[in-house]
Amino acid sequence: MTDLVTRAVPAPVEPVAEALVGRIPVLDLSPVVEGGRRPAKAVLGEAFLISATVFREGHGKLGANVVLRDAEGRPGPWTPMRELAPGTDRWGAEVTTTTMGHWSYTVEAWSDPVSSWLDRAVIKLPAGQDIELTLEEGALLLERVAVGVPRGSGRTAVLTAVDALRDRTRAPLTRLAAALLPGVAVVLGRYPLRELVTASPTYSLQVERRRALYGSWYEFFPRSEGATLEPPSLPGNGQEGPMRSGTFRTAAERLPAVAAMGFDVLYLPPIHPIGRSFRKGPNNTLTAGPQDVGSPWAIGSPEGGHDAIHPDLGTIEDFDAFVDRATELGLEIALDFALQASPDHPWVERHPEWFSHRIDGTIAYAENPPKKYQDIYPINFDQDFHGLVAETLRLLRHWMSHGVRIFRVDNPHTKPVHFWERVIGEINRTDPDVVFLAEAFTRPAMLQTLAKIGFQQSYTYFTWRNTKQELTEYLTELTEQTGAYLRPNFFVNTPDILPSGLQHQGPAAFAVRAVLAATLSPSWGVYAGFELAENTPVAADGEEYLDSEKYQLRPRDWTRTDTLAPLITRLNELRRIHPALQDLRNLDFLPTDNDQVIAYAKQTGEDQLIVVVNLDPSNVQQAMVTLPGITGPVAVHCELTGGDHTWHHQNYVRLDPEQGPAHILTVRQED
Repeated sequence: MTDLVTRAVPAPVEPVAEALVGRIPVLDLSPVVEGGRRPAKAVLGEAFLISATVFREGHGKLGANVVLRDAEGRPGPWTPMRELAPGTDRWGAEVTTTTMGHWSYTVEAWSDPVSSWLDRAVIKLPAGQDIELTLEEGALLLERVAVGVPRGSGRTAVLTAVDALRDRTRAPLTRLAAALLPGVAVVLGRYPLRELVTASPTYSLQVERRRALYGSWYEFFPRSEGATLEPPSLPGNGQEGPMRSGTFRTAAERLPAVAAMGFDVLYLPPIHPIGRSFRKGPNNTLTAGPQDVGSPWAIGSPEGGHDAIHPDLGTIEDFDAFVDRATELGLEIALDFALQASPDHPWVERHPEWFSHRIDGTIAYAENPPKKYQDIYPINFDQDFHGLVAETLRLLRHWMSHGVRIFRVDNPHTKPVHFWERVIGEINRTDPDVVFLAEAFTRPAMLQTLAKIGFQQSYTYFTWRNTKQELTEYLTELTEQTGAYLRPNFFVNTPDILPSGLQHQGPAAFAVRAVLAATLSPSWGVYAGFELAENTPVAADGEEYLDSEKYQLRPRDWTRTDTLAPLITRLNELRRIHPALQDLRNLDFLPTDNDQVIAYAKQTGEDQLIVVVNLDPSNVQQAMVTLPGITGPVAVHCELTGGDHTWHHQNYVRLDPEQGPAHILTVRQED
């Protein structure tokens, strides 16, 4: 019987898929927005962390660095990264940009043969293993390092170490010590020997001016500043006449006081002509008298539209003078931009296609059921998108030409997202210093997307976050989850919102919210009347003001001394002094054993603060505050009381609302 010989048939060779990781894996980079489709955000001078997971096979040492490229694509000096926590493979480095525009960054990982050799040498030589071979390996590596070191940059120190490693007249450990000298370490840090260099994908950064991140905002209605009562219509009858509107000239008299409180930005509601049709009366009533001023958001009348000044406020020259005076005092003007129209707006006649029409042919007014806004027509963006973009750009550039570089956009979430992406992109392409704040009290997906597509700042849900747990969870989201693209502005109140927490607990509640907003967020805002603790709602179950300034003139007595102005002034002063209060992504919450007391730390460079706040404005609260990782005494200075104290790992605090809502402690640096 003949043996059968079976020849093995080679199996088909599967094509090798392209590697999803490089020779040295560089994974999970941060900050990255939408997988790199959108740029992460930074501002001039901001130190922010770029991090990545970096590892390799075996026991060899590795290194990593960040390469930043400016708006012209020019690479800057690369920044070395360090492992953020031993054994985690998470590497990071803080970087800073120097010009505005579209930057990019790449993380490079590489094999570090010098560190790998040192790691082996410090074990082998004391054990007497491969002494000469090990020392010669080191000498050869350092010779390669020296080739890449410019003259005068430490090359001599490296070559001296090479000679020492080969000097057999010395003891082995002495020869090795020459390679461990600080001078050699400095050169290796600056000019490392890199092998198997692996680069990550490149991700984009949008770098904007500092006001996009940091600022203290104050809002007032110019028409209320300087508003006065007309003389009685009949002398001696004891009746009051109608209220006369303030003007830009009278409003300018309020500017020094706003600047003295330390604010950076003065935000003005719409300053345009107001429609007569369906004008709202006091407290949003449907019938308005002949003297009722209406809502500034019902924009447009025969006197003009979005590019006009309300005649009661003055002329465009008066506005220019107002802006100039604000600038002299260090205040920037932010202008409300509300894309909507009253029934009397010139657009209604010239561009009826810009509005939605009911089946009976009438234009649909704004509704937020059960609320109705008969005095406002919303815009329909699906009829003439390009025409609306062009008109919006024209309007924005008109006000930019009159000194406005900040726009607070009203209800952006009721307009198409791609409309704002187009408009903001066009404006910032030519004027990168223009800042847009989104008044987006809306669902998280919309709020976050508006930030991703271009809005530099956003209103937030801070107004409705009151408990320790709510604040901790929300601020963790803002700093860690969305901090790469969403910059919060913590307004403590608005003309639309009198938070329920401020309605019943008096000025102490206002003080608590001011401290939280001013120290948790790099941008915060106050609507006029907050410092007077105005807290009367239109209804017991509502969050709107009685006698809302949206519908009537509301002059205030600014000569009162029982105000929160001193506290606000001090908070804004501390924000200007302390860089740690000007950053967003540097917040760490500290453990406390009382849920009525919240504590957190903020650090930027050597500037470190600890803030402890009593969330209960009605009662004294006590707590133990823990400083994780602290073993010895820490000298602190209270910025609100002026006292000096020594803190330890655990610290007792007692906060009496009558004496102040918080401790703001500066950690003293050792000399």
